[in-house]
Amino acid sequence: MLEVGDGNEIYWEVCGNPDGKPVVFLHGGPGGGLLPAQRRFFDPEAYKIVLFEQRNCGRSRPHAADPGVSLEANTTWHLVADIERLRQWLGIERWQVFGGSWGSTLALAYARRHPERVSELVLRGVYLATEADNVWAFTGTGAARLFPREWAAFRDFIPEAERDDLVAAYHRRLSDPDPEVHLPAARAWAAWELSANTLLPAAPPPLDDRELVSFSRIEAHYFSQGCFLKDGELLDVAAIRHIPCVIVNGRYDMKTPPDAAWDLQLAWPEAELRIVEDAGHAGAEPGTLHELITATDGYRHL
Repeated sequence: MLEVGDGNEIYWEVCGNPDGKPVVFLHGGPGGGLLPAQRRFFDPEAYKIVLFEQRNCGRSRPHAADPGVSLEANTTWHLVADIERLRQWLGIERWQVFGGSWGSTLALAYARRHPERVSELVLRGVYLATEADNVWAFTGTGAARLFPREWAAFRDFIPEAERDDLVAAYHRRLSDPDPEVHLPAARAWAAWELSANTLLPAAPPPLDDRELVSFSRIEAHYFSQGCFLKDGELLDVAAIRHIPCVIVNGRYDMKTPPDAAWDLQLAWPEAELRIVEDAGHAGAEPGTLHELITATDGYRHL
């Protein structure tokens, strides 16, 4: 555990080769936590693999499942500061930064603020946290058109009078201290969020109610605030264009469609964009997994 201020401690671990090339893995969500398979994007003989759980989720403390825990000190820029604090704590001069989905957002934010600390970037399922992304995910004009049954369940959980802003409506319920209010809202939120992760239907990862509440509560906190970023801010890559970068995105990614990865590559022509033709959003889908491991293997000796 590492104390990072504001009463927070984050869980971290290191595996692989203690003398290997340093890499930090940034999980998704926000609030998603770590899964054991996420270590497997990196050759453990070549890499010193650093993983951590972001504020208020997973094994980090205090936990957002407790409705009395304030999320005021949980923003994109708090998390960027936590990454840098962990690097300093571990005595690492520079490291590869690997992030998927929300992790790609955080990776870009960190690299823009600390470019001298980043040796390479590997980004999967690019999420730029734009207003267009919010429209795609949380109105009836985006992913809802491809997942109408799942969208209807998400939308209809909220009374019709509040449906003009579903994120705000869910945020109010997820912030309610009464489990009879926040737990059903968390289940409904997570069901929509996890419904479109893969190209072909697949069972979502097993999550208990505690994890569902923290995941949903942290996501609603971030999405209700535009992820604490200005619209289009992450496309300003002038400070990081010298950093080697591979971008991987599924052609049929319904969570983070490939137009965001394309926009990033247009702004950053030196980066390599790899579209996986038979994949959705999840990093574990075979084609995406192959491209990510190819990327980390390609950077192992740099």
